[in-house]
Amino acid sequence: MLLASLLFATMGVCVKLASAHYSVGEIVFYRGLIGAVMIAGVSRWHGGTLRTRVPAMHFWRSLTGVISLVLWFYAIAHLPLATAITLNYMSSVWMALFLIGGAVMLGSSRVDGKLVGTVLLGFVGVALVLRPTIEHDQLWPGLVGLLSGMLAAMAYLQVTALGRAGENEYRVVFYFSIGGVAAGLLTMLWSGVSSHSASGVLWLAAVGVLATVAQLMMTRAYATGKTLVNASLQYLGIAWAFLYGVLLFDDPVTLMAAGGMVLIVAAGLAATLLRSHAAPADASRNLSES
Repeated sequence: MLLASLLFATMGVCVKLASAHYSVGEIVFYRGLIGAVMIAGVSRWHGGTLRTRVPAMHFWRSLTGVISLVLWFYAIAHLPLATAITLNYMSSVWMALFLIGGAVMLGSSRVDGKLVGTVLLGFVGVALVLRPTIEHDQLWPGLVGLLSGMLAAMAYLQVTALGRAGENEYRVVFYFSIGGVAAGLLTMLWSGVSSHSASGVLWLAAVGVLATVAQLMMTRAYATGKTLVNASLQYLGIAWAFLYGVLLFDDPVTLMAAGGMVLIVAAGLAATLLRSHAAPADASRNLSES
């Protein structure tokens, strides 16, 4: 998990650098293409199959996940790296909000006060993180990054359903990658294709390889370790991104933004703990696919 968090943050650096050469749609296309090829190879190596009995479930999971990915890459391109990654990590808090909304819709007389507190804490953190962003006229990318985290939470719930249907992680990741290829192709048909350069190709290849390897590492960590410990280590991705942003992109360091990140991490961990107590098997499967 330590390596996975580092690789995801490093992927964010490569996305930011690649965005100087390519559109977000192109980056998503090549990330999906490289991921699909790598996963197909790994699955074949282990003697598995990519055939599925639930194509419709994969379609909806891929649609939600790919839209989230596009929005996240857009936020990375236009925001300080640590800000974009922190907003995407709000997914655990969004999931807590979904649980509260589900309880209200089902007419439950009791709503977990701890979950409510977790959600409020997370959004206080968001307000603090976005405060310096708003001052730099970057409110729209900030909202896009926040939306990417919400859609990521929805995608994780769909992954849980796929796990219950008997789908393994290779098929889930493979069809998600295929969805990225399809979405990237559509955007490239509309906006055109950028010319390649040696540095641009390098950044594209790095995005695809880093994302796929990190995804497999994270899946392995959640399959063999404790959910809460892994979730705690996963949030080190924010720290890595913060260091990268300061060292490579001269991102500003503000006490308010740093405090907001701490609150979001605390809210995310609290949400993970509460969900794991409520349904440990589901939470573990859900996070293992993230």
